[in-house]
Amino acid sequence: MKKMLLVLAAVVSCSGYALAGGKKIFPVPIIPFAPKHYVCYRADGPIKIDGHLNEPSWKKAKWTSYFVDIQGPSQPLPIYKTRVKMLWDSKYLYIGAKLQEPNLWATLRERDTVIFDNNDFEVFIDPNGSTQPYYETEINAFGTVWDLLLRAPYRDVQDAAVNAWNDVGLKVGIGLHGTINNPADVDTGWTVEAAFPWSVLGQCALKGAPPKEGQQWRINFSRVEWHLGVKNGAYFKERDPKTGQYLPLYNWVWSPQGIIDMHYPEMWGFVQFSTKKVGEGHDKFVWHNVEDAKWDLRLVYYAERQYFMNHHKFTPDLSKLNIKFIPAKGYILPPKIYVTPDLFEGRIESKDGKKTVHIRQDGMTWITKTPYGGAF
Repeated sequence: MKKMLLVLAAVVSCSGYALAGGKKIFPVPIIPFAPKHYVCYRADGPIKIDGHLNEPSWKKAKWTSYFVDIQGPSQPLPIYKTRVKMLWDSKYLYIGAKLQEPNLWATLRERDTVIFDNNDFEVFIDPNGSTQPYYETEINAFGTVWDLLLRAPYRDVQDAAVNAWNDVGLKVGIGLHGTINNPADVDTGWTVEAAFPWSVLGQCALKGAPPKEGQQWRINFSRVEWHLGVKNGAYFKERDPKTGQYLPLYNWVWSPQGIIDMHYPEMWGFVQFSTKKVGEGHDKFVWHNVEDAKWDLRLVYYAERQYFMNHHKFTPDLSKLNIKFIPAKGYILPPKIYVTPDLFEGRIESKDGKKTVHIRQDGMTWITKTPYGGAF
């Protein structure tokens, strides 16, 4: 897989559009497009969701690499280690996470409260690799859950989150390695074990669920960690004495975003599903060149959004967007762009004429196919 550098200058912002020289800047990732990947195998036997990860299948499953800062390698490595394993069977996608933590702490016990106000572990799942819709699940050390359906990233759609949505049948188990909310001792950490039912995940999966052999979903994981102090025998979130605001949280992830924002699904990792039972063979991860074509279109999307902020319209003129494309093997550059005053669509066609990759103004990507080639 080629590593592709963004050529658009950006000021990163986690709360909307940033300002540079008095002008609004559409925030974009500032790291190469090189998402991490993982091959997920079938569980060989039942999995009990108790937070212990002690079944034979879990012991055979490989860990991901350790989490890194959300912005990528330019930032220091996390002070505590985090990593994940994945499995699946006919009913569930299983996630097992191990989080190093000397200070086990949680306060929230009500479902669908804002769980990242505590230290938490988060799961993001885009079944179609199109950036919309997708699922988000946050879990604290009590096992309290906040689950959301996102119609699209917040940058693209107002009121994108469907907070009333629930992942019916979700199972969560927590393993505490120490004593929670007790500053008098030093803890080891906590584990999260979760079973996500395919019956729910499949509701937004265009190809259905569970996935077929070799299919790939976009998935990422995040860990939020606050600065804690101790007063009167209890933990509290520390504040900046000058501003009175909470000290900035740590945000550690599996596949780095290159921006302080988890809601850029195009930067999430790739999970490839194998029908082999875990420990009974090895499948190589397959990089599909269509992802390179999608990324070239993503550069168009970023540039068009910036152009619209400056000119209040989109443009079909690539020379005005100043994009340096990275050729995608088997696809024709430059892209074609079609615009109205408020909409745009970018397209890249395959050289054999059998496939076209699309993106539109809200960032959604999709693929159309012509079985016998020829124009669309």
